[in-house]
Amino acid sequence: MKFTRNNKNASENDGSLAGVAKVDRRTKDLTKRLEPGDIAVINHTDIDRVAADSLVAAKPRAVLNAAKSISGRYPNLGPGILVDAGIPLIDDLGPDVMSLKEGKRIRIDGNAVYLGEQLVAEGEILDQEIIDLRLEEAREGLSVQLESFAANTMDYLRQERELLLDGVGVPKIKTKIEGRQVLIVVRGYHYKEDLKTLRPYIKEYRPILIGVDGGADAILEAGWQPDLIVGDMDSVSDKALRSGAEIVVHAYRDGRAPGTERLSAIGVEHIVFPATGTSEDIAMLLADDLGAELIVAVGTHATLVEFLDKGRAGMASTFLTRLRVGGKLVDAKGVSRLYRQRISNGQLLLLAGAGLIAVIAALASTTVGQALFGIFGARLDDLWSWFGSLAWWTN
Repeated sequence: MKFTRNNKNASENDGSLAGVAKVDRRTKDLTKRLEPGDIAVINHTDIDRVAADSLVAAKPRAVLNAAKSISGRYPNLGPGILVDAGIPLIDDLGPDVMSLKEGKRIRIDGNAVYLGEQLVAEGEILDQEIIDLRLEEAREGLSVQLESFAANTMDYLRQERELLLDGVGVPKIKTKIEGRQVLIVVRGYHYKEDLKTLRPYIKEYRPILIGVDGGADAILEAGWQPDLIVGDMDSVSDKALRSGAEIVVHAYRDGRAPGTERLSAIGVEHIVFPATGTSEDIAMLLADDLGAELIVAVGTHATLVEFLDKGRAGMASTFLTRLRVGGKLVDAKGVSRLYRQRISNGQLLLLAGAGLIAVIAALASTTVGQALFGIFGARLDDLWSWFGSLAWWTN
């Protein structure tokens, strides 16, 4: 398969693609420095939706994946998003493609990747037909993943039953949460749209704003200030960390917290919260244990496919955390699609016009209103006469 000159990404006379390679095993780190026209080189088994959305936003010329973009474990959505966006996806290139040096100009010819005239790796071009076939096969094997998910859920319950049931291990923080509503923001599905839709809610209720890692930057981008930042600190900016928000570092159960090194280096105070689950889980547990009246979640994981889409056994913790939080939790996912203005601007104008006519009719039926209309009519006559005189003198 050749990339023809009709393809918007084509750049060579022979129909191949060329561009600067940006290489990283962690897709979320790569997208921070990926620029339009670059070629993204990743090692991402089962590209998830969040990763694909981030790649599409960066507008790369192509995506080269050392791993299988669809392994067959479950029907992941990422590859389809990339192909729908018109971004060529070369799949299963093997570890050799990760040896490419960042910043080198490389060329893609069909399913092959070249550095100059040297063949680096060959893979498979994923198109929509292949993706649909692979996803159908993945759906047939989903029962295996369900069993694994259930087993992981029980393991997590055994490890963290004291935290889940009694709140043992939840740290004390300075931010006052008791009796307040809390908005937890994760950079997940539709977080931008949902944050925009929630602006009236945020203005009226002034909830405690908790950013989970990069969710803190999402809050800043929306024009707000985070009160609390929770996470392992691997995808949050220095600007957010220095915003004045209280910092809670998610640590491993044994107390190791790699994120503390970064915070110490930039001189930011922090608290450590050792727990087995994900950072969004401990944000919810923290808010619940400290007396939040209501917890509104933006961009968090809610469905089974989303749990599997993260590719972590630990996502089972999110399922149990939601059970623990119970009736306090309101998931804002998709609220931007659910709540839309159903009245058009034309209808609003007609409604305003009908209201104005009703007011005029009501005034006309009263003595005061008739007097006002008489004065207004006389003023209009005077104004009309003035314009007539002006036109006469002009001529």
